[in-house]
Amino acid sequence: MYGRYTQDLGTFAKDEAARLRLQEGDTPQPRRPSELLEYTQGRCGPCRVCALQCQRFLIAKVGEDWVFLILLGLVMALVSWAMDFAIATCLQAQKWMYGGLDTNVLLQYMAWVTYPTVLITFSAGFTQILAPQAVGSGIPEMKTILRGVVLKEYLTLKTFVAKVIGLTCALGSGMPLGKEGPFVHIASMCAALLSRFLSLFGGFYENEARNIEMLAAACAVGVGCCFAAPIGGVLFSIEVTSTFFAVRNYWRGFFAATFSAFIFRVLAVWNKDEETITALFKTRFRLDFPFDLQELPAFAVIGIASGFGGALFVYLNRKIVQFMRRQKAINRFLMKKRLLFPALVTLIISTLTFPPGFGQFMAGQLTQKDTLVTLFDNQTWAKQGINDEFEYLGILEAWLHPRSNVFITLVVFILMKFWMSALATTIPVPCGAFMPVFVIGAAFGRLVGESMAAWFPDGIHTDSNIYRIVPGGYAVVGAAALSGAVTHTVSTAVIVFELTGQISHILPVMIAVILANAVAQSLQPSLYDSIIRIKKLPYLPELGWGHHEKYNVRVEDIMVRDIRYVTLNCKYRDLQQVLHSTKMKNLPLVESAESMILLGSIERAQVGALLSTQLSPQRRLLTLRQKVLPEDGHRLSDSSIRFQISTETSSGAPARAALRKPLKPALKRVPSSPADSPPAGSTDHTGIALKSLFCANAATEPTEVRACVRRMGGPLLALVGRLYPLLCPMAPPQILDWEEQQLDQLVDFSSAKIDPAPFQLVEHTSLHKTHTIFSLLGLDHAFVTSIGRLVGMVSLKELRKAIEGSLTGKGVKVRPPLASFRDSTASSSEADTTALRQLWDRHQHHHMPREAGPGGDEDDDTPK
Repeated sequence: MYGRYTQDLGTFAKDEAARLRLQEGDTPQPRRPSELLEYTQGRCGPCRVCALQCQRFLIAKVGEDWVFLILLGLVMALVSWAMDFAIATCLQAQKWMYGGLDTNVLLQYMAWVTYPTVLITFSAGFTQILAPQAVGSGIPEMKTILRGVVLKEYLTLKTFVAKVIGLTCALGSGMPLGKEGPFVHIASMCAALLSRFLSLFGGFYENEARNIEMLAAACAVGVGCCFAAPIGGVLFSIEVTSTFFAVRNYWRGFFAATFSAFIFRVLAVWNKDEETITALFKTRFRLDFPFDLQELPAFAVIGIASGFGGALFVYLNRKIVQFMRRQKAINRFLMKKRLLFPALVTLIISTLTFPPGFGQFMAGQLTQKDTLVTLFDNQTWAKQGINDEFEYLGILEAWLHPRSNVFITLVVFILMKFWMSALATTIPVPCGAFMPVFVIGAAFGRLVGESMAAWFPDGIHTDSNIYRIVPGGYAVVGAAALSGAVTHTVSTAVIVFELTGQISHILPVMIAVILANAVAQSLQPSLYDSIIRIKKLPYLPELGWGHHEKYNVRVEDIMVRDIRYVTLNCKYRDLQQVLHSTKMKNLPLVESAESMILLGSIERAQVGALLSTQLSPQRRLLTLRQKVLPEDGHRLSDSSIRFQISTETSSGAPARAALRKPLKPALKRVPSSPADSPPAGSTDHTGIALKSLFCANAATEPTEVRACVRRMGGPLLALVGRLYPLLCPMAPPQILDWEEQQLDQLVDFSSAKIDPAPFQLVEHTSLHKTHTIFSLLGLDHAFVTSIGRLVGMVSLKELRKAIEGSLTGKGVKVRPPLASFRDSTASSSEADTTALRQLWDRHQHHHMPREAGPGGDEDDDTPK
């Protein structure tokens, strides 16, 4: 316990046994670990041992985590690059189809609409058939998993395949969908599958706690390889998946994300997409004077407006889902026609973005990547509201319309993309919402920047120098602010810096992101928390902003007092009643119903195992056998019974002939003792006894059976004891009587696994402290005690209801409906003190149940 033992007993025993086996005479053999002894045989034995020792030395010095993280980063970089290549190919095919039919507008429309509809329908159908768990973002599920909740089928190979193929088709359709959230889920699945694969080579990869740490690193890898932003990826994954983060996982996330982002960009250079490793959306803002100090109020306005916009986006997304679920007719129709809803949504959005149609007012032919490239452009698109002064070249022509200026185009783009993105993210396909929101924020920032450039054509200056306003910088600020407001993160600022490759606007970006978060968090939960609530996943909402009233709400106000428990001296019937009356996964174990001293907790599965073992058919057959065998007869050991049966059945005669032969000659030749040998005239009586025994019905009295068996020989007696329970089992009424007798016996907890230290809270623990403990430790329940006595239990459900039910616009109410109005500063009452004194006096001469020491009762030095 205190470090005296450097080796487990099992390992020491293996070493000793292997050494003794290989020891030849008195020649001393060098002691080797038992794992190396199997490699010492043969000519190449020393070489194999040396190689294995070198491998262990490298793993001990370098660590297995490095190998795992390198493999994870490499695999995710390859997956990300392959998916981006496939998505770009799909989008290029759509442009080729649209451009090749420029002679007929109707054919152009059919191609423009049919292509994304087919891809989205295929993605929805393929995902629904293969793995429905792959639908959606994946970040809410990973947040739940990292909290300690087990979600089945979310980290399997089948879900991985469905997520990758479904996401590729969904993004290749050109719909306003994102990929950051799904990439987090894909990286987590890749880490889980990699751990299972590497567990074949060593048990280190089977550690559950280590797998959780690798999942935390995988979340960072997902964002890092998605945007080639390792720093922002690590920070973003921490913010969206963790309430409390273990610093020991920090380096793992940075190392894996950096390696993954590096390989991802190297593959782009290898494919000749880039000349060198650069940012995805490289900007070239001026560095000597990026912005004027007087522009900061405009950046603050972008942040505040983005906060309201982010809250509105989350609210609209949730209302769309709730509307379709609450309308029973629509819900039933969509459940029957699962592919109709994604096809219909895709048809509507693609129709509105058709470039010759309404799409000409919102740059409908641009993809998300092209849209960001244009919005981050350095040049000013409009001066004094006149668009003819700027020459639109290349993809910038999409923002030019002969009958409207750039302001109308940007406003229409923001409004239409806003509700389109909120609607598209509800489609049952693998998709995220980060990129659409990022693009909308960039468009809003660009709109403010173009307005500032139109109001101040020569820039805001106080001296003779002229520095024109850069609208692209406003687009960067807007993108970070709106995406941060929707996700409730600040790390979007860092992601923007890594995406653009410039840090010149660090101050305005941080101001806007912080203001956007302040506004959005006071109005709505984050998009991921909203999805968690919609899917009803186990979660714990955050407390309201800094109001001291939440410290006055106590556990005794929200706990469940009437809970089922197991006593130390209970009967099996009590266990049966507890299992039927509650669905709790962990049952409290108390000393007695009178004292209610909490001794520990026992899992529901353990209680069921105790009950099933007590009422098992094996015990029933054993009882039957004991009833059949005579109480004063000579019983044979199991080995002799097995031997005699084997000699009878292993003869050279066929099995069928052996079965037809009577057992009487064999029994005469091998009597158990002279006293057991039947007399000469008793052979017929033995045959009659056998016949009456095996042909008797279930109602035969045990006394008659015993009298019949006493006249038989020893070997036959043992054989009958084995065959009788099988040939003449108990009748149902007898089984019921036997089970009633078993249920009235006291429970033996010696074979059960009991947790001696379950999580406990005292009844005066505040709501704030309870929330912190549940969030930090990932608890789902805790027992409430008072002076060691069990008084109730609080679970995640009660805590969530207490927080949601007491949240108002000003924070947590002073008293929830169940609160007792008492002085929060009062000390322990006199009744509690008296109860504590009585409890102490009663236990002065009473020993609590505990495990026996190695020396048994002799080593117990407790005063009697």
